[in-house]
Amino acid sequence: MIKRRRTHEGSDKRLLAQKIVALLIMVIPAAIAGFGIKIMRDVFYESFNPDHSGFLWGQFLGGLILFVIPVLFIGGFILHHDRKRNRVQPRFMKREPEDDE
Repeated sequence: MIKRRRTHEGSDKRLLAQKIVALLIMVIPAAIAGFGIKIMRDVFYESFNPDHSGFLWGQFLGGLILFVIPVLFIGGFILHHDRKRNRVQPRFMKREPEDDE
């Protein structure tokens, strides 16, 4: 007779919920960054339209902001995650404050 190991269903559900939240933390900023790239691309190609004169700097800078901020957020999230598990190079580790005694 094969014995089955009982798993704690509550902890499995909690782990699954944590993984879903982590996935959303990565996907939502990536979607916003993709939208920022789309805005910058549209402004760039609209500048070649002969019916339109000038460059829409406001929209371009708005798209740039929508691209840069989520990319920085994702980079910080990954760095924080890797620091917790000691997977980063020594130059990226948090430095301990030095005592002056």
